[in-house]
Amino acid sequence: MAQFNYLNEINSLATMDGPLTRGPLQRWEKKSNIENRNPSLSTSFKNVSNANISSCNQSMQKLSLSANNNVSTHKTPPRNENKKGKKTPSKNKSPGRNIATPTPNKSSKTPNKADRFIPSRSNSNFDLCHYMMNREEDKNEEAAATTAAGEAIGRVLNEAESGRLLQYTCKAPAAPEGYQNRLRVVYSQSKVPSTVKNTTRYIPQAPDRILDAPDIVDDYYLNLVDWSASNILAVALGNSVYLWNAGTGQIDQLLSLEGSETVCSVNWVQGGGSHLAVGTSSATVELWDCVKMKRSRVMDGHTGRVGSLAWNMYVVSSGARDGRVVHHDVRQRDHAVATIDAHTQEICGLKWSPDGRYLASGGNDNLLNIWPIAQGQHYSQPQYLYSFNQHLAAVKGLAWCPWSAGILASGGGTADRTIRIWNVNTGANINTVDTKSQVCSIVWSTHYKELVSGHGYAHNQLVVWRYPQLARAAELAGHVARVLHLALSPDGTTVLSAGADETLRLWKCFMIDPAKKKDHTETKAAKSLLSFNSLIR
Repeated sequence: MAQFNYLNEINSLATMDGPLTRGPLQRWEKKSNIENRNPSLSTSFKNVSNANISSCNQSMQKLSLSANNNVSTHKTPPRNENKKGKKTPSKNKSPGRNIATPTPNKSSKTPNKADRFIPSRSNSNFDLCHYMMNREEDKNEEAAATTAAGEAIGRVLNEAESGRLLQYTCKAPAAPEGYQNRLRVVYSQSKVPSTVKNTTRYIPQAPDRILDAPDIVDDYYLNLVDWSASNILAVALGNSVYLWNAGTGQIDQLLSLEGSETVCSVNWVQGGGSHLAVGTSSATVELWDCVKMKRSRVMDGHTGRVGSLAWNMYVVSSGARDGRVVHHDVRQRDHAVATIDAHTQEICGLKWSPDGRYLASGGNDNLLNIWPIAQGQHYSQPQYLYSFNQHLAAVKGLAWCPWSAGILASGGGTADRTIRIWNVNTGANINTVDTKSQVCSIVWSTHYKELVSGHGYAHNQLVVWRYPQLARAAELAGHVARVLHLALSPDGTTVLSAGADETLRLWKCFMIDPAKKKDHTETKAAKSLLSFNSLIR
């Protein structure tokens, strides 16, 4: 049946004389719809239409009169004939004239009136009718919108009588427990108080000087650099020890070991003396007089290489691969006054506190031990005061704070990478910071509340930290291999770093402010005078 329906549709579309079922409505249909929908508008429309029709009739009568006048007054223009008898149109004839007068045929004579009339359709004014027809609907919509707006304003005013224009339907959800808004400082403090001063200072990012250190041993567990109070730098390179005078720039070779022996550690005696302790790979500790450039004595007591040394007045303590700490009294013939089994693996860090009360030892067993000294300088204490196991790698970087008694900084190796601040008076871990790199050495500043650390994998840099919050003050890059050792100059302004890239770099990290330098010098002179007077008494 589908094909018959299709054929019927084709036939209905092809029919030309049937009624129109599609397309726009006829004018009489539109008029009837308007009258049915709005009778008042239809009457006005009729009045407007009648007026337009009457105006159209008047204009038609005028046009017909003008046409008759044109026909009566103007005769048919003459035709010009040439000699051959051909007719040519008149040259005076112009198009557009006598619009209502048709061109006469050959058989017809002069016409008396126009054939048909074409009225001006602009007089029907359909736009006016459309406006009149839709004006009532627009008024109804505007009235409805005005009513809705009035009702909304009324509701708001009714709510305003209760005292609040805006209110929540329910309370805001509470913040999760322990949540801290990171932007709290932005809107809790409008400006910085006048009592807060700018504590930033300039720290040079480039080294002040670079020295060559060929054949320096790339070993994390050794301590090959030390700076004396008399401004002499001792550096161990392979099996030799060199002395560099930082004031004059003079370089001297102190010693050279025989065979396959290497230097594993160096450390100057306290108080600006000229004696240097040297630990060797043959498990011995040698004492050298650097003024006479002569070896004073050789002290044994270990079964492995001596990788760390620390002086406490006339006693030099040595830590070795056998895990023992031996205290050597250089004044006595029998130098070994005490031996302690401090660690189960190699000792790589050893430091005495400035007041000589505590010895800190760090080993490859990831332990940090604090050893006290008994009254009367008895070194035979076999029991440690504290044993901290928070580090996850070997503890080599050790440094006591020079201006706060009992404060110790320690750094761990590659698996740990943290710096921890300890208070050995209470055994508390004051602060901890993750450095993201292997910590090889630590040095405190004597002029500022800061410390500097040397790092290995993965950044090979020096970092200056503010104490006690351990915030980064500066990052000093330049070494292309790990920074194994650090040393502080006697005046406390320069830090020397020794890297596995066989270079020594001097950094002006702790330069004194010129405004404070005068006060610092006067204070130091007053302390020296006070100590001199006490010696006289």
